Amino acid sequence: MLMSEQADCVIIRPNEQHGFAGKQGLNYFAGIAAETAGSQALCMHMLRMPAGARANAHHHENHETAIYMLSGTVEMYYGHQLERHAVVHAGEYVYIPAGMPHFPFNPYAEEAVAIIARTDPNEQESVVLRPDLDGLRA
Repeated sequence: MLMSEQADCVIIRPNEQHGFAGKQGLNYFAGIAAETAGSQALCMHMLRMPAGARANAHHHENHETAIYMLSGTVEMYYGHQLERHAVVHAGEYVYIPAGMPHFPFNPYAEEAVAIIARTDPNEQESVVLRPDLDGLRA
């Protein structure tokens, strides 16, 4: 594999300018993305989910997602009608296939922090909101 002459290693240092409000209804820190590092096939960012936070139902068109829970606990409904439920604790990994409807929520008293990687370099481009599913789960 030949390296592009423009390719370079990039270090992203967390700060406010890299934060963004996602379509999903949560706030993210965009670590690695096309916009921050020039990545071409992936993004990786941090999510701090406050106590009581809930994302909007959504899926990621044509892109897989991998999540590592750094701290706290979150719950997630997923499936074509959000019929499945999972509880994810610190130290656990989650894989979400491309196109899988889901929404995470934090019903606990403490903040949860996760590292999220996706096979989409433009983090928000593949997000498809699913308002048709939002009323299925409280």
